[in-house]
Amino acid sequence: MEIVWMVYFAIVGVVIGSFLNVCIYRIPKEENIAYPPSHCGSCGKRLNVFDLVPVFSWLFLKGKCRYCSSIISPRYAVVELLTGLTFALLFNTYGLSVDFFASAFLMSILIAVFFIDLDHKIIPDGLVLTGLIAGVFIIIYNAIFPMQIYGTGRWWDPILGIIAGSGTLMIIGIVGMMVYKTDEAMGGGDIKIFAPIGIFLGWKMTFVALLISVVLAGIISFILIVLKVKDRKSTIPFGPFIVMGTLITYLYGWDILNLYVNTMIANM
Repeated sequence: MEIVWMVYFAIVGVVIGSFLNVCIYRIPKEENIAYPPSHCGSCGKRLNVFDLVPVFSWLFLKGKCRYCSSIISPRYAVVELLTGLTFALLFNTYGLSVDFFASAFLMSILIAVFFIDLDHKIIPDGLVLTGLIAGVFIIIYNAIFPMQIYGTGRWWDPILGIIAGSGTLMIIGIVGMMVYKTDEAMGGGDIKIFAPIGIFLGWKMTFVALLISVVLAGIISFILIVLKVKDRKSTIPFGPFIVMGTLITYLYGWDILNLYVNTMIANM
């Protein structure tokens, strides 16, 4: 039965991924995500239901618009598949629980953040606000029914998570401005997006997510420089690394933390 549920939520994730494509395309342009209805970005033709079947429409149309034959980026299908896979992995970790729905909701926001920041080097305030509004309900729920992700029954874990994430990055940003005499040491969007992440993860897992994000940023940036895809002066958005770090934390965060603690104890 669990396999059936996993497949079901994977399909739900693919459908939500289709909506996230709309958000990724329209939000940076400050366009309404609901109106006008989906249409071809080249010819403006309104798309019918057969053009909007996630993944399969792109495959059947061979990556081209039915009406004007303009190329449709394969990334639309990638976003849909990625969201479906994320939902399946989260369900496999948390089962049919509030933790699953909370993690799926946050990761949906963060998938949009990933691609918007990658393209435009911004993290829209609207996405941050959506996460914070949902976070209020998470805080209230956790105060009554302790959630699995926090690892404790303390009601203040999600609140402290805001300080752990956004507070830490804010300090790093301030120190960076003082040392390097620049206001680009840490982006404001990166600081703000860690507020809802802190609520959803709690303070312990937020520190884990932050650490993983920094490590991933360092490793991948180094590889890109070695391959000469980027140079030392290139600006690489931190948002995508935050998203990857958060997903890894959702899936393996407590295992990573326990491994670290046990290693530290063994070396004392």
